[in-house]
Amino acid sequence: MQVRIPRHQGAGQPQRNEVIIVRLSILPLFASVVFVFQPTQVSAQGYGSSAALSGSDVLIGESLNERAPGYVYVYRRTGGGWAEVQRLSASDAADGDHFGRALGLVGDDLLVGSTVIDDTRGAVYVFRRNQAGDWTESAKISASDVVDGEAFGRAMAVGDGVALVAAWGHDEGRGAVYVLTRDDSGRWSETAKLMASDAEPQDWFGQALAVDGDYALIGTVRKNQGRGAVYAFRRGTDGSWSETAKLEPEGTDRVSFGSALAMRDGTALIGAPWQDRLVGAVHRYVLDESSGDWSPAETYRPFDGGSGTRFGSAVAISGDDIWIAAPGAGGFEGRYYVMSPEPGGGGWGAMTKFSVDGLSPGDQMGSVLAMGSGVGVVGLEGDDYGLGTAAIIEREGNGWTRGVRVASEVAGLDPITGDEVACQDGAADVFTCANVDIVSFLPVQQLGGGRGAEVNDVWGWTDPVTGTEWAIVGRYDGTSFVDLSDPAHPRNAGNLLLTEGAIPSTWRDIKVYADHAFIVSDNSGRHGMQIFDLTELRDATGEPVTFEETAHYDGIHSAHNIVINEATGFAYSVGSSGGGDTCGGGLHMIDIRDPRNPVFAGCFADAATGRASTGYSHDAMCIIYEGPDTEHRGKEICFGSNENALSIADVTDKRVPVALAMSTYPNVVYSHQGWIDEAHEYFYMNDELDELEGMVSNTRTLVWDVKDLDDPILVKEHFSENTSSDHNLYIRGDFMYQSNYVSGLRVLDISDRENPVEIGFFDTVPWGEDAPGFDGSWSNYPYFESGIIVVTSGKEGVFFVKRSPRVLIP
Repeated sequence: MQVRIPRHQGAGQPQRNEVIIVRLSILPLFASVVFVFQPTQVSAQGYGSSAALSGSDVLIGESLNERAPGYVYVYRRTGGGWAEVQRLSASDAADGDHFGRALGLVGDDLLVGSTVIDDTRGAVYVFRRNQAGDWTESAKISASDVVDGEAFGRAMAVGDGVALVAAWGHDEGRGAVYVLTRDDSGRWSETAKLMASDAEPQDWFGQALAVDGDYALIGTVRKNQGRGAVYAFRRGTDGSWSETAKLEPEGTDRVSFGSALAMRDGTALIGAPWQDRLVGAVHRYVLDESSGDWSPAETYRPFDGGSGTRFGSAVAISGDDIWIAAPGAGGFEGRYYVMSPEPGGGGWGAMTKFSVDGLSPGDQMGSVLAMGSGVGVVGLEGDDYGLGTAAIIEREGNGWTRGVRVASEVAGLDPITGDEVACQDGAADVFTCANVDIVSFLPVQQLGGGRGAEVNDVWGWTDPVTGTEWAIVGRYDGTSFVDLSDPAHPRNAGNLLLTEGAIPSTWRDIKVYADHAFIVSDNSGRHGMQIFDLTELRDATGEPVTFEETAHYDGIHSAHNIVINEATGFAYSVGSSGGGDTCGGGLHMIDIRDPRNPVFAGCFADAATGRASTGYSHDAMCIIYEGPDTEHRGKEICFGSNENALSIADVTDKRVPVALAMSTYPNVVYSHQGWIDEAHEYFYMNDELDELEGMVSNTRTLVWDVKDLDDPILVKEHFSENTSSDHNLYIRGDFMYQSNYVSGLRVLDISDRENPVEIGFFDTVPWGEDAPGFDGSWSNYPYFESGIIVVTSGKEGVFFVKRSPRVLIP
């Protein structure tokens, strides 16, 4: 389970039709400059999280790199189309510095926010464009009083010689906005600090910003339990700024008023994307310059909006038109709505809808918008599984082209092949470890994964004829088959795409029976269960092959996991959803003794378990029980990790399965997965979310005594020294192999069944903190006779490792 959502022109005035965009809300429009800022979403690299237009340049930011610094990409039109001509980063760049989080363009000065630099105090970098069109860094600005964690540079708006820069985390999250001004020599410096008069902790004042001349608007969507508010400021003749009004939505609903802002010539647009059950709305306010008061004028809503459209997530004024983003429209593909002015003035009327080519569900077009007189940039921050892309559009007659897609390369790890990399002095290559060596490693891209795709589940198959060991690796967008006949040089033999019409998904699960792989995917539409004859791999000796499935089972649509009891020839789809017979999310039983002709055999769900009391099983293990409980010996028993409890059932008779027991445990959050020891006496289980929810402080493994199947007893809560979330675990002999996300593969000695002891590990994520979350190792397969352990790690790829002998110190 996964819980799963940089620019510049001399000291002169901004050029007409220049547009600047920054991520997280909607920024200002001053003169002819539009700023767009939108709420953050989780993404892998954040390409397209900011954008701007300046003369012939299109600038696109990528701020969320983990394995590299943030960048700003500069594109120019050439004879062959749009080409990258420069890539900007900070002079003191560091991996994960979030350079490019916010942008502002004033003449030939480009201001770039970098929120993680300097121990997360943050900074703003100034770049200047020379006559040749090249951008070079000229200054770095730090706020006068920010401390670690306050993230100066998180949002930005600029006007004529002035920039507003937010630090959301300032003063226990109350937030502050710093005013930077440029003097006659072109030097930028801090001249004021703005805070809300009624600031409270965790308001995050400054989530959206707009500035136009002597007026500024500052949004805080967290105010009033999510209703939101916008604070109006005015600059006096002495240059000081003062708060003049607080604008609030009507009613008491959480509408996120102030998520997006745009302002020009006394007109303000305020986005409220959560209004009307997330349909969304944009409110227009007008300024009375004599009094300084802002008054509501109109409210705009999408003509075809539905719940989740989130109309108003971004807004911009470009020329005479208003552009409004709705990232949830079109099945979360995203749309922009364009409004033209009413004849005779007085507001905007006719509304049309805009898209770009090639959108897919989840792209959420609407993260960024920069519009000039003839060129525009639209951000697709959800595209490519969250890496993000952008589309450059150009005016064509009275309309716009449907976009040329641009993107950055993936910042991944290099493959490791050839000689083994031994774990020495706590490290193998860049990976921390103990008693586990690297045999080889393939990054996701060498497994056939598309841009942004990650790996998830893994299983294995040993060819009974050739003896070749094969790793079967799940990806968001399909399944890879890796030949381990030479484990130092693993070879991706081919790719099985997901079912036609299905949706790429975070979740894929694989098991093997009778030389066939059985593959399911969760939240994937009409995916069903793919069946692939693994003996076809014998002929895949050249370049990677695109395989076709051998057979298909459509009795389910999506499923979280597939469980197989190889001793009986029955498969159990669990966590089924979206269509077919879901069996309440419990055991959907399938006779696969003839692998190419699977047959539905029945349902089992213990309604005393599952969060919705439907018997939903997140994962299960089904065996012919040979343990000490003589009453049930020889029966087919399933152990279910059922969200809130351990479930034990006798499914010998598929027509009349019987619930034997269910048991919960202290601080349960999400009973995730487990495995039984080879003596069928102890069941080891993980709770995926207990660490994340703060119910336990360290990674926890639950040890159940199941010698009496009718009365399982929790005999041990084993706590690791790590604090990461746990995911899948497997047992072979006296050893347990755990995939625990950012702490990687952990190897535990369970020869004393009730007292596991960690004896080795391999951390698949060589950066970041050991903390709860969902990056890192997803699963592992420790059952090859060669001793090769296959370990998948989401963004990284697949590792092939071996336990090294433990050195005994006399």
